[in-house]
Amino acid sequence: MAYAGLTAERLTRAGAELADEVGFDQVTVSELARRFDVKVASLYSHLKNSRDLKTRIALLALEELADRAADALAGRAGKDALTAFGHVYRDYAHEHPGRYTAAQFRLDPEAAAASAGGRHSQMTRAILRGYDLTEPDQTHAVRLLGSVFHGFVSLELAGGFSHSAPDAEESWARVLDSLDALLRNWPAP
Repeated sequence: MAYAGLTAERLTRAGAELADEVGFDQVTVSELARRFDVKVASLYSHLKNSRDLKTRIALLALEELADRAADALAGRAGKDALTAFGHVYRDYAHEHPGRYTAAQFRLDPEAAAASAGGRHSQMTRAILRGYDLTEPDQTHAVRLLGSVFHGFVSLELAGGFSHSAPDAEESWARVLDSLDALLRNWPAP
């Protein structure tokens, strides 16, 4: 039978692949059971419910993104680091749209604390040290970068930039240039 060797990790990875294929909102334990040609009840020894599955996919996505970002940032600073960081998020979203959506999933406080979300924040703050920002400006800048990256990528994935010139790639380059200029000349309160 197809269910031999099922584990929570294998189900999470299959759920992540399913999210990339059909969208994160469509991922359920029932749909996953269909993929493995097993009864839903047989998955409940590995997963509590669909929320547990989605939480696991979110944690996987956050970990994958953090690992990619860490690799991309190694040895970089300033605009080079900022650009690499932005490209990691954008590229990941294009390669794994369902997982990218999963990375935005609202986690309970305990899961959030144990997630790679803290690594994302630390890396963003490391980039911002190159711009000599102190608190509370650093926190404002972390929020700005997250908002701009996520906003651009979300609009792009939804097809929001596909109907007009110039190409989204040109706009993305300008967004990164503008963020760098803003961070170098951060306005005083």
